[in-house]
Parts: sequence; structure tokens; C-alpha cells
Amino acid sequence: SLDTASIISVEGRTFPVDTHYLISPTKDYLEEALNTVMKIHKTQPPGDILVFMTGQEEIDSLVELIREKDAELAADRYGRGGGQTKVYSKLQVLPMYAGLPTDMQMRVFEPHNPKVRKVVIATNIAETSITIDGIVYVIDSGFVKMRAYSGRTGLEALVIVPVSQAAANQRAGRAGRSRPGKCYRLFTEEAWGKLAVQTTPEIQRANLSPVILQLKSLGIDDVLHFDFLSSPPARIMMRGLEILYALGALTPSCQLTPLGVALGDFPVEPPLSKMIYAAKDYGCLDEILSIVAMLSLQSVFVYPSKEASMKSFAAETIRSKFAVYEGDHLTLLNVFNGFLDHKQSASWCQSSCVNYKSLLRAVEIRRQIASYARRLKWKNNPNPPPGEEKDRIRKALLSGCFFHAAKLEPDGSYLTVRDRHKLFLHPSSVVFQHPPEWVVFHEVMLTTKEYMRDVTAIEPSWLPEVAPHFYVYKRSKQMM
Repeated sequence: SLDTASIISVEGRTFPVDTHYLISPTKDYLEEALNTVMKIHKTQPPGDILVFMTGQEEIDSLVELIREKDAELAADRYGRGGGQTKVYSKLQVLPMYAGLPTDMQMRVFEPHNPKVRKVVIATNIAETSITIDGIVYVIDSGFVKMRAYSGRTGLEALVIVPVSQAAANQRAGRAGRSRPGKCYRLFTEEAWGKLAVQTTPEIQRANLSPVILQLKSLGIDDVLHFDFLSSPPARIMMRGLEILYALGALTPSCQLTPLGVALGDFPVEPPLSKMIYAAKDYGCLDEILSIVAMLSLQSVFVYPSKEASMKSFAAETIRSKFAVYEGDHLTLLNVFNGFLDHKQSASWCQSSCVNYKSLLRAVEIRRQIASYARRLKWKNNPNPPPGEEKDRIRKALLSGCFFHAAKLEPDGSYLTVRDRHKLFLHPSSVVFQHPPEWVVFHEVMLTTKEYMRDVTAIEPSWLPEVAPHFYVYKRSKQMM
């Protein structure tokens, strides 16, 4: 039949946006963003400001810095010294990122107050996902945090990288939604010319084991020659096949095993579905279902809005209510169980400084994946292996993430067992103060160092027990 489809183009309503660049590169774009916000506030006509940062830590830091500067201007607003002073409007500084509680996110959409200049500090969620009325000035740090996978090390990390020209233009367009605006880019015009034109497609920078498993489940065996719209690197494809084979999802000839068929039915990543599969044999299916649901969240803990110097103390006090010596996974399980024990109470979440909306989502995710387990008739082994419940839970975790095992080094860093890649404990981990000798981790975050996130202590003897095809002991008792 003839192709009778119509293409309809709808032009967006935009106003002119003046773009400004730095004359010379900045050493600290956080400080430059602070100075630019205050300069706009002192010299430019009324209009709200949108600042793009890379993540929660930067956003919270910048929010505090701007509030401190605004407090210094309060003396001018109230006429310090009795002389002639310039009167500035008050700044309302609001953070905006995915892990923020819903009530705090909604504050950025409140109606415009002509006596207050709103300053929204956001991640790239404000590029396309949301539109905030009243934005006239945009400050672009020139960086974004995105997930990237290394085919060489087999590690997926959150890395901070320069934005593409397309993303930078999208950010600038936020200033021209309601009236002519201005965009201040915290990099030089020469640096602009060196940016990639388009953002790298996710399939070229992601762990492809879920994609390969899905293609295999659909009956596409020759995944190496599949006609992707954007072809991924061969090394990442090979690493994806290796992971699936190590998980028992593929045969040596790259055919799906019965386990691989089952793992492909789960709407979670293959290592997580392998955890669930192993949990039934260890008699801890319910606990692992809850942990997997919690690992799907971006943020669980909510830190009170206090001075920066109080944040680390407040966070430590809050986490200590749920913290488990064995690590972060069991700590997340305690949070989830506490939420259920208190009838999914919003007031309990507020007093415990945990994200109510995130935990509601975790309950829903757990319900969904539990239904998949029931459909596959996965039930707890009535005669689980001997040992404490915590040990059996940790062995089930290790069954899915055994390739993310690492050993403590004398300098305080960790080396992954197989690839000898240097990593560090993230300061937010409950085991940060007392590092275990051997750990398994869920993901890596790259900032100033490569940090392990969601870490649990393990025994080295569990590695050849749980994954004998992947690890063996040498006679010297060193792991290979």
C-alpha cells in the first residue's frame, strides 16, 4: 500500500535570546554561576533565573551559597547605615532535581511574585521535561551528568561531561518562552565550537546486556549484526554477551538458556533478576524483591534544609536509625520494612527524613516484580542453606553482582577482583567509616574519584561458592 502518512510540524513559541560567553575559561563553574546570579540580580531588570548544574550535591551547595549572598544584601534592602542604598528584591532560591520530594519540586511552579526574584537551580530535567513560567535568564554550566558504560572495565558510571551544542541550545531556549531573554554560558565561545553537535545516543554508552537479552528473547540470534539506528561499539556488545553468559542466561554458543528466558521476562536489569532467581534458593525471596525495588530509586533519604555545616551530621544521624553493619543493601531493606510497618505513613517519612513519594514508587515496583516471580512460580526454598538470614541475603545479592566484587587496598582504595580497577567508597555509604575488606557494589559514580554506590560487605570464600565459573582460589588464597 502507498505511504499516506502526513508529517505535521508545529513551531514552538519562542522569543529572541541573547547569548553571552566568558572571555576566558573559569576554574570553578560553581563559583562563576554564583557570581553570575548575583550580577544579574543587581544589574538586570526583573525576571526569574534558571541555573543548570549537574547533580544534587552541586545544586545544594549553590543554593546555600546564593542564600548566603542574599542575606548579605538584606542589609542594603533595609538601609544599613542610614545612608542612600540600592534596594534589591529578595531572592527565592529553589532546587530542582529528580530525587527531590514532590512538594519541594512543586514550589518552582508557584505563581510569580513581583516582589521576589525566583532562582531555580536544576539538573538537565529542566531542559525538556518541565517548563517553568517567568524564566528570563538562563545560566548554563556547560556540563551534564550522564550514565556511561566502559566495555574495557565492565563498569557503568555516572560521569560529568560537557553538554552537546544541541543540549546547550535547548537550555538557552528556556529563557525565551514568555519574553525576550538572555543566556549566560559559563564557557568561552571557542569552547562552544569544540562541543559535540549532538548528544551521544544512549545505546552507544550503555550496558547492553538488557538489550541483548531482549533481542534474544524476541528470536533475534545474530545480535552482533543487528541493524541498530546507531551502532554501539563492538567492545560493549562483547562485554554484554560476556555478562549474560556469566549470569547463566546464555550457552557457550550464545543461545538462550531456560534461565535466560526467565530473566528476559523481568522488567529489571539481568543482574537484578538473577538476584531474585537466586533468592528463592536461599529462602529470602521477599527480602530481595524489596531490595531490588529500592535499588530502582534515585534517592531515598531527604536531608533537612540546614546550613551546609550541619548537613553531614544530620545525614549521619538520620541514616543511623536504619544502618546495618553489613552494608547499604540491608539498610535499604530496613527503610522499606519501616515504611510498611508504619502503614506507609507520610508523617513517618517526614520525621525519618526519607522520601515519601519514592517509597510509594518502591512499593509499586515491588508489587510488579513480585507478580512476575509468581507467574514464573518462583517460591522460597522450604529448606534453605544453613546460615544467618543476613548471610543468605548477601549471597543472593552476590549471585547477581559477583562481577562487581572488590578488595580493600592498604591505601584505603578498592580494586575490582577481575579487572583490577581502582575504586573508592562513597561517603554516603553506611560502611564508609569502617571499610570491609571485601565488598560487592551496585554501581559506580564518577566525580573527583570513581565511587562505589550501594555497597555490601561479603566474605571472599563466597565468590567461588556463588560463581565457581567466574572465580577460583589460587593456592596462595588469592582470588582470581
